[in-house]
Amino acid sequence: MSNSIGRIFRLTTFGESHGAAIGGIVEGCPAGVSLDLAEIQLDLDRRKPGQSHLTTQRKESDTVQVLSGVFEDKTTGAPIGFIIPNEDQRSKDYSHIKDTFRPSHADYTFDQKYGHRDYRGGGRSSARETASRVAGGAIARVFLKTLGVSVTAWVERVKDVELPFQHVAYTREQVESNLVRCPDATVAANMQQLIEQARKEGDTLGGAIRCVIEGVSAGWGEPVFGKLHAELAKAMVSINAVKGFEIGSGIAGTKQAGSQQNDAFVQVDGETSTTTNNSGGIQGGISNGQQIHFSVAFKPVATIMKDQQSVDKDGNAVEVKGKGRHDPCVLPRAVAIVEAMAALVLADASLIARTNK
Repeated sequence: MSNSIGRIFRLTTFGESHGAAIGGIVEGCPAGVSLDLAEIQLDLDRRKPGQSHLTTQRKESDTVQVLSGVFEDKTTGAPIGFIIPNEDQRSKDYSHIKDTFRPSHADYTFDQKYGHRDYRGGGRSSARETASRVAGGAIARVFLKTLGVSVTAWVERVKDVELPFQHVAYTREQVESNLVRCPDATVAANMQQLIEQARKEGDTLGGAIRCVIEGVSAGWGEPVFGKLHAELAKAMVSINAVKGFEIGSGIAGTKQAGSQQNDAFVQVDGETSTTTNNSGGIQGGISNGQQIHFSVAFKPVATIMKDQQSVDKDGNAVEVKGKGRHDPCVLPRAVAIVEAMAALVLADASLIARTNK
């Protein structure tokens, strides 16, 4: 099982949805970085369940405990170990799927691959695992701040309600101004209405999250197989329910001619820049110093509160009933996950870039 991301700045995670705890180890974080535990907890609070009526009502404080690698509030260069105890497991909610596969979940594929699966909340395949990513990503974010790099994400679309992207980098305060985490109040209200309606109907919704990164120097990324946008894409698609990744103008850009798409280089006050940013801040797999921006598409949550047709371990037709506590739309909580994964990739890329010259 693959449980690590990164080459120098590396996060390894462990734990299951209904186990005693989840956690991780961050290796490669330089010594001397001031690490405020409250700052890590803030990101975890943005991801945790039960934070509003728009999310799953599982109650987890997601309180992180740092076990190593930090002394007198600064990193020591040693591995940073942390755990996040599980506090509100209801394993009985999943007894009905012990020998049954839920449609569009990882139940069947995990059973086929390993022959023995933890069916309680999906075990290791549960989105509960992403809390460890957020904790590790928060550490990466603190390190990136020392380099002048910021990572901000927001809900860009819920179903067909969308906030058009205009190369704006919204502030954390704007994103956190409402339950949906869309920085436009009017659009957010329409999104919230859709989510609330889906919950009433026992259904779920998908959409997209936009991420903007500023302050990245030109020269990050490792051609040919470690291109920066390739590493970002891999990180994003590894998140539960993600089905698409678009950087820069993305698929829409394929509908234009080269004369419309190419970013022309110009000199402004002795510095090289481009007049547009269709590339998303990355060319040839290497950052060009511009704003990096991309969009991540999430499918609707697979667990719905409606009866569905499936099969059991013996291949018999069965009816699966929706039970448990689940998100009608994962997007508001996933904003913190997208930011965390982007921060992990960038922290690693920054350290690798130090070896290039």
